Amino acid sequence: MRVAVLEKNGDKAWFSLEGDRARRFEGSPFEGARLGTAEIAWSPADLRAPVRPSKVICVGRNYAAHAKELGSDVPKEPLLFLKPPSAVIGPGDAVVLPRESERVEHEAELGVVIGRRVRRVMAREQAMAAVYGYTCVCDVTARDLQKTDGQWTRAKGFDTFCPTGPWIETNLDPSDLSVMCLVDGVLRQSGRTSQMMFDVPTIITYVSSVMTLEPGDLILTGTPEGVGPLAAGNKLGVRVEGIGELAVGVVGST
Repeated sequence: MRVAVLEKNGDKAWFSLEGDRARRFEGSPFEGARLGTAEIAWSPADLRAPVRPSKVICVGRNYAAHAKELGSDVPKEPLLFLKPPSAVIGPGDAVVLPRESERVEHEAELGVVIGRRVRRVMAREQAMAAVYGYTCVCDVTARDLQKTDGQWTRAKGFDTFCPTGPWIETNLDPSDLSVMCLVDGVLRQSGRTSQMMFDVPTIITYVSSVMTLEPGDLILTGTPEGVGPLAAGNKLGVRVEGIGELAVGVVGST
């Protein structure tokens, strides 16, 4: 099932998408809301960010080739950091390049959406049972600030630095999916989730040992090699096999 947030006449809600038709959830699908029977037409212009997470948890350097291109060591366990929920934007929105940074880069990733409250998951089966579905995400990063600050909150946390969408795919095996980034139609990144050093159940197990995961929380699983700069006017696309393509713009700060 594809689950999306659509905005119609100023009203945002979660819908199940079936071709060009949509059925509305009577509340949050992550918390067991029922799906209505009435159908409406929808278009890509109606799509908004499909998540409203309490937190966005990210895994750094989860692809060895990416760690190498940054000149960084490969971590021995998942390297975690957070993005604020205010960083989330959706399809058709734009990444805003902050005046505080001179080099903002793209990082295409598979996003995992949590579907149930879990803490200290022990078994891989329990970890996967906590997943609601998967989406495309870009971990936008102010690379110069990441290097100078010593910790990553500012570099990763600007408003608009977490494009997410275009929807959530609930029926997907995350073990070997293509992850790509395109800028102005030119391929910048291409990798597969099978190259991740820590797979989805391992990440969920590790994160849940630190913090409680709530329904709707978003986990970013790391990026393949090929990260590069963004400039005002770029068109940024993130493609994940089995999900589709997330497309956003890039603009300068005002």
